[in-house]
Amino acid sequence: MGASGRKVLIADDEPDMRAFIQAVLEDDGYEFLMAADGDEALAAVRKQHPDLIILDVQMPGKTGLEVFDELRHDEATRGIPVVVLTGIRERTGVGFSGREMGSRYGSKPEAYLEKPVDPDTLRDAVARLLRV
Repeated sequence: MGASGRKVLIADDEPDMRAFIQAVLEDDGYEFLMAADGDEALAAVRKQHPDLIILDVQMPGKTGLEVFDELRHDEATRGIPVVVLTGIRERTGVGFSGREMGSRYGSKPEAYLEKPVDPDTLRDAVARLLRV
């Protein structure tokens, strides 16, 4: 199965980051949904049912962690793969990891990437999770 028509939600409050992620992935044939905050992300997931979510941690409204928690506790969304993409370590000096998310939320994201992210690393993670 090709990537064509696979919907990827990019949830990040920084327009430049959303544009960067889309630019990295656009040659792979995905359809993109955009959200600038956690509430928009949840609304988009429930309405559009993306095949994969790329989720920033630090966003206005609901944080990416709160969004992740809600998605995992909803039968309709718990199976959607999530790539957490965060600059929290770069911004605050405080690290966090997918394993820690697993301990805290009872589930961990399918991929956990630090900003600034290498384009090939991001592309490979998305392709692996969508098995394209």
